[in-house]
Amino acid sequence: MKFIHLSDLHLGKRVNNFSMIEDQKYILNEIIKISDLEKPDAFIIAGDIFDNPVAQAEAMTLFDEFLVNLSKRKIKVFIISGNHDSPERLSFGSRLMKKNEIYVSPVYDGNISPIILKTESEDFCIYLLPFIKPIHVKTIFQNEKIETWNDALQIAIKKLNIDKNKINILVTHQFVTGAKQSDSEEFAIGGCDNIDSSVFMDFDYVALGHIHSPQNIKIEKIRYCGTPLKYSFSEINNKNSVTIVEIKKKNDINISTIPLIPLRNMREIKGTYNDLTLKKNYENTNTNDYIHAILTDENDIPDALMKLRSIYPNLMKLDYDNNRTRNIQHLENGAEIESKTNIEHFSDFFEIQNNQKMTDEQLNFATNLMNSLWEEIK
Repeated sequence: MKFIHLSDLHLGKRVNNFSMIEDQKYILNEIIKISDLEKPDAFIIAGDIFDNPVAQAEAMTLFDEFLVNLSKRKIKVFIISGNHDSPERLSFGSRLMKKNEIYVSPVYDGNISPIILKTESEDFCIYLLPFIKPIHVKTIFQNEKIETWNDALQIAIKKLNIDKNKINILVTHQFVTGAKQSDSEEFAIGGCDNIDSSVFMDFDYVALGHIHSPQNIKIEKIRYCGTPLKYSFSEINNKNSVTIVEIKKKNDINISTIPLIPLRNMREIKGTYNDLTLKKNYENTNTNDYIHAILTDENDIPDALMKLRSIYPNLMKLDYDNNRTRNIQHLENGAEIESKTNIEHFSDFFEIQNNQKMTDEQLNFATNLMNSLWEEIK
């Protein structure tokens, strides 16, 4: 059996107020092209189909078109809901879709039966476990001791009663301890949503969603495929791809990736305003990429964002990296802030704004003025 593992499409997402729908339509068409070359038996989509529980009409239309294209090719599809999805909305019409071999996880009720795909030599059992929280499992299995996310997943998986003699594939959407994170993902405070990879050891392959960077967790068979597109500047070094999994028999699994080249890349550029607007520095680059510009000028450039967008129309974000911003960062991170006097705080502020220290005359004037103001308040 050969299948393509996808996750975290986040259809309808906006990044820095830019709609990604055109990029998403492009990349889904690229995935269809890959499918035509690879000819998989199935697609697995491990959650976060949409970016919002109440998905936008254009996002729903795009996903519908994608499923229709797969169905036309007689490709089976296995879908679960992620933490961004509404399981109720996503599973609407699932019984009708099942007739076209599109399988969608229902709202979790503790009863998950495997979808069995038979080949000449093996039975493949596919378990669709949507994103769940401890409260979901506690409500159903009230006699079980469930205190953590890890407890909840252990109970949910134990209740699957898998047959270890068959080839078992789990599709789920959780944060597994050790996974590399990015800024565009959502996690519980303090890492309380961590799941230990050991809970998945009885499966032959675990198709994970939730993490945007493609990676294996400890062993190859427990894998995040990553998102097809970059959704944060913390992801600019991600190598977006689709994961191809081929299982011939038990313990005989081959995992490979095929790169995905986006319509527009996401990248950072850094330098002075003159550097970034010098033609020789940008003429051989894709200026339509999504850009985070970091200016190193000591003084702010008036209307820099709009001026730079005349060259880089998809400039998403503009920051400065200079003595002033580094001093601000230093002050924000300093533990000594609370111990400083008011005049010391004012002196630091003056230095940040003017790139120089106060003179003795200025310091005396500010001190006297501040003291007289405090006297009036008293």
